[in-house]
Amino acid sequence: MKPGVADRVLIDGPAGRLEAAVARPSQPLRGLAVIAHPHPLFGGTMDNKVVQTLARAFLALDHVVWRVNFRGVGASDGAYDEGRGEIDDFIALIEYARAQTPALPLAIAGFSFGGYVAAQCAAALQPQRLVLVAPAVGRFAVPAVPAHTLVVHGEEDDVVPLREVLDWARPAKLPIVVVPGAGHFFHGDLMLLQQLVLNARVARE
Repeated sequence: MKPGVADRVLIDGPAGRLEAAVARPSQPLRGLAVIAHPHPLFGGTMDNKVVQTLARAFLALDHVVWRVNFRGVGASDGAYDEGRGEIDDFIALIEYARAQTPALPLAIAGFSFGGYVAAQCAAALQPQRLVLVAPAVGRFAVPAVPAHTLVVHGEEDDVVPLREVLDWARPAKLPIVVVPGAGHFFHGDLMLLQQLVLNARVARE
C-alpha cells in the first residue's frame, strides 16, 4: 500500500460484501478515522468530495483512513435500509478497521446522512474524535453528541437548513462552526473545510 493512496477492499458486512477504501499516511500512525458518506438514494458514495476532503484531513493528521460504500452502493451487496442497516454496515467497518490496527485512538466522521450514521455509532462506540459535516438532523433522529464534537455547517445549505442544526444543537449549547455563504456540498469551500478539521485537532492538543 502506497502512503496516501487509497486501496479498495471487500469486507464482510451484515448484508453481504461491503466495498471499502483504506489509505495510510507516510508518517507513523497516530489514529484511526472512519468516515460515513451521504444518502445512498441521492447519489451518496464514499467517493463524495466532502467525504474525500475529510479523508485528506485525517491523513494529514497521520490517521489510517477508512471509507465504505453502504449496502447497495457501488460494489456493496444489499439494498438501502432507511438508515438502520447502514448503521450496522458502518459498525462492521469500524470493527474490521480496529482489528487491522488495534489500540489506535478512534475518530468517526460523517457528512449529511453520514453525519446521522456517525453520530448514532458514536453514541455506542465513544470515539476520541467526532466530526459531523452538515448532519441531516431534520430528516433523521441524530442523537446528542459530546461537547468536543466538531460540527461544520454551511450558512446557505438548502438541503439541511442551518436553523434545523441550530435547533438540534441548542438544548446542549453545542457550538457550530458556520461557513458563511457555503452550501450543502461546500463547493468552493472544501479547502476551508479541510483546514477546520486540522485546526480542531491542533486546538485540542
